[in-house]
Amino acid sequence: MRCPFCGCVESKVIDSRAAEEGSSIRRRRECLSCGRRFTTYEVIEQIPLMVIKKDGRRVIFERNKLLNGLIKACEKRPISIDTIEMITDKIEKEIRNSMEREIPTQMIGELVMKNLRDFDQVAYVRFASVYRQFADIHNFMRELEHLMNLQKSEGDHDKK
Repeated sequence: MRCPFCGCVESKVIDSRAAEEGSSIRRRRECLSCGRRFTTYEVIEQIPLMVIKKDGRRVIFERNKLLNGLIKACEKRPISIDTIEMITDKIEKEIRNSMEREIPTQMIGELVMKNLRDFDQVAYVRFASVYRQFADIHNFMRELEHLMNLQKSEGDHDKK
C-alpha cells in the first residue's frame, strides 16, 4: 500500500477491524519511511453480473430493478420494506453464489416467484401475472390452480 504522504510502498498494519457491517475491513497503517499514519479499506471485488434478456440483449444486473419489482408485487400487502429487502438480498445472494457471470431473466423471475410463493401468495400471483404475461383469465386460473395444488400437497406432507 503506497503512503499518501511520501509515496513509500512499505507500511505496517497497526489495527484492523470490520467496517460497514462486515462488508469491508478498515486498516490503520503506519508508513515505515515517514512514520505518518493513514487508513485503508479492503472490500470484496464484485464481479459484474450480466442479465440476458428474453431478446438476447445483455444488461448489467441492477439490484434496484429487482427490489422495485418486489415492491410493486407486495404493494398494499402487510409486508415491511425490511422484509422485501431481505427477500431481495436472498435472491441476489443466490444469483451471485451460482458463480455464473451471465444470468437469464427467466432464472431471476423463477427465483422471485419461488421466494414470493413461500412468503405471500397474493404477491406471488401479482408477480406471476406480469412475469408470465397472462394473456387471459384461463392462464391466470391455471396458475392459481397450480398454487392451490402446491399448497394442498404441502399440507398433506405436513400431516405425515
